[in-house]
Amino acid sequence: MTGSWGWDLLLGVAAALALTWVALVAVLVAVRPRGDLLREALRLLPDVLRLVRRLAADPELPRGVRIRLALLLAYLAFPLDLVPDFIPVLGYADDAIVVTATLRSVVRRAGLPAVRRHWPGTEDGFAVLCRLAGLTEGPGRVHGDAARHDSEA
Repeated sequence: MTGSWGWDLLLGVAAALALTWVALVAVLVAVRPRGDLLREALRLLPDVLRLVRRLAADPELPRGVRIRLALLLAYLAFPLDLVPDFIPVLGYADDAIVVTATLRSVVRRAGLPAVRRHWPGTEDGFAVLCRLAGLTEGPGRVHGDAARHDSEA
């Protein structure tokens, strides 16, 4: 490439980092909530942060779930965003998208009853959270992977 081993290494590392960043942005676009759910996710963010903190401290949950939640809290506390704020739509929504994707995983693994037990917000907010996580809840029933967790309890 440049003839210098050091410059070739630096260019290779820079290209790999740029490619990784583009892949991560593509994943964010793919898992983002559709329609008004992104706006609702941003509105719920304070309650969701309290929920994440409470779930991460729950010793009854599997260790993998608690580790995911701790990593999510660390990501949210990190001052640099994955997507800079000057990028339209995704720039401001990347935190909500990452939280939503993580919560989908946590709800499917830990079960809806654990999430309901720790939910600090309103019932309407919990219904939005269920939609964000890809679950629907009706009176006395839960659809999706969480139904299996209910039957195992």
